Amino acid sequence: MIVFITGASAGFGAEMARTFVKHGHQVVISGRRKERLDALAAELGDLALPLVMDVTNKDSINEALSMLPQSWRQVDVLINNAGLALGTAPAHEAPLADWETMIATNCTGLVTMTRALLPSMVERGSGLVVNLGSVAGHYPYPGGNVYGATKAFVDQFTLNLRADLVGTGVRATNLAPGLCGGTEFSNVRFKGDDAAAAKVYEGTVPLSAADIAETVYWIATLPPHININTIEMMPVCQGFSPFAIKRHL
Repeated sequence: MIVFITGASAGFGAEMARTFVKHGHQVVISGRRKERLDALAAELGDLALPLVMDVTNKDSINEALSMLPQSWRQVDVLINNAGLALGTAPAHEAPLADWETMIATNCTGLVTMTRALLPSMVERGSGLVVNLGSVAGHYPYPGGNVYGATKAFVDQFTLNLRADLVGTGVRATNLAPGLCGGTEFSNVRFKGDDAAAAKVYEGTVPLSAADIAETVYWIATLPPHININTIEMMPVCQGFSPFAIKRHL
């Protein structure tokens, strides 16, 4: 099996690469940070192929895909993992540039990658697209504004893929995790404020990148007649937000 992972230089992506390689599969590890990709490739050996690419840049995607060796081009599993959250400010205070970056990465990059690799899967009559969503795409919370909206897009896009792909043999899954620790997610969200990032996980046992990787591996290795539409995961320490009521007395 050939697996293509976006955002593979850290976090979920790197852990997914380790899991698939451990089980003997070829993995294209793509991302923007060449040094990290090279280090991961050195760790994983010949079954990992580093590919420097920015999903927010269509030319970068096309150039990277054109450089894939022939023996790596028949991608069986595309994991659209590249994504990010920026800030927790309310909508009327959030920087527009942050919103644009999240949309470019979480939505535009994901659909561009999918459109690039999907036709060959349909032509072969097999394949799997796993999109990394979030519980933020299902449940709103203060400060989630555009991040949550991009993940709702991921959820609906995945369901619509399923509608289009019926009978083709190609599968599509939205994996929507909740609170996850041990990655750069919150450090990126708080723009390098490590103390603020650490506070998110204080006193909790969150999900881990290994939990996500094992779940993706399970989805990818199910019999080909089974499609997992959506998986929503939360640590047991996390629940659903209560309704907020602002009272003026």
